Amino acid sequence: MTQAVRAMQAGGPEVLEFGEIETPKPGPGEVLVNVEAAGVNFIDTYRRSGVYPMEYPHVVGVEGTGHIAEVGEGIESWSVGNRVAWHEGPGSYATQVVVKSDFLLRVPEGVSPEVAAAMPMQGLTAQYLATGSHEIKPGQTALVHAGAGGVGLLLTQIIKHLGGNVISTVSTDEKAELARKAGADDVFLYGEGVDITAKVKELTDGEGVDVAYDGVGKDTFDASLASIKPLGSMVLFGGASGQVPPFDIQRLNSSGGIFLSRPSVKWFTRTSEELAKRSAMLFNGVEHGWLNFRVGATFPLADAADAHRALEGRKTTGKVVLTV
Repeated sequence: MTQAVRAMQAGGPEVLEFGEIETPKPGPGEVLVNVEAAGVNFIDTYRRSGVYPMEYPHVVGVEGTGHIAEVGEGIESWSVGNRVAWHEGPGSYATQVVVKSDFLLRVPEGVSPEVAAAMPMQGLTAQYLATGSHEIKPGQTALVHAGAGGVGLLLTQIIKHLGGNVISTVSTDEKAELARKAGADDVFLYGEGVDITAKVKELTDGEGVDVAYDGVGKDTFDASLASIKPLGSMVLFGGASGQVPPFDIQRLNSSGGIFLSRPSVKWFTRTSEELAKRSAMLFNGVEHGWLNFRVGATFPLADAADAHRALEGRKTTGKVVLTV
């Protein structure tokens, strides 16, 4: 038997239940992994709450790291004992999980389980945001919301590595310091009474930014859109404060011919070759010291509900990880 965390129905963190399930078996092209740690992501909360349609009950989680325990038919590039990580392995909040071999990343020695679990989803997200959704060019300026969150800290570091400038918004002074340490050029607190657009225009001599990366959603979308220079990019990649309601697409024209995208990591990792290329940049950053993965909080697997409360309550910085 395998221990796992299941969402028994759509709802808040209280619907998560820790218990035993039957150990899954790998099919052709799949591997069974003994999980060491699992990453906690907002997509897990969307699926738990019903924002994203799911069947219930289901084992929560999509990201993790561990050692291969069994390989299915047709696999030649992976062996029992290989240390791996993944960003798309449904049911990862468990002691054992089946993952498609095409989604596996080979974890170098010396990388802790917590960091290995923190890398795939947020690392790949930050990588595609800065190189795919909007390709950062030297000298460009980006607005990064929630700059002390897991994606925000990584995105800031990648933008700076590519020669861009970063304006970061955060919710506390402590988080502001983390954003600055990650390389943000300007940092300010957002919240009630703060005019984000006015602050951004002040920091850019009235021009606005080349791109706004917004994972907060409903609370910041309008301000983000108004902060972008003509022909700039609005990249909405999450909804931590709630989903953005439908709006008149003509606003993109009146705002300066803005390019709007709502991407997801799956569209930028459709092949194993693309996955390897994007992850190579992340491992290179770790190896050469310009990319630091911050693990902000760890919880035992059985306390997944508390991890969700911390994430949704914006009480964390960096990555939240469940340890097995």
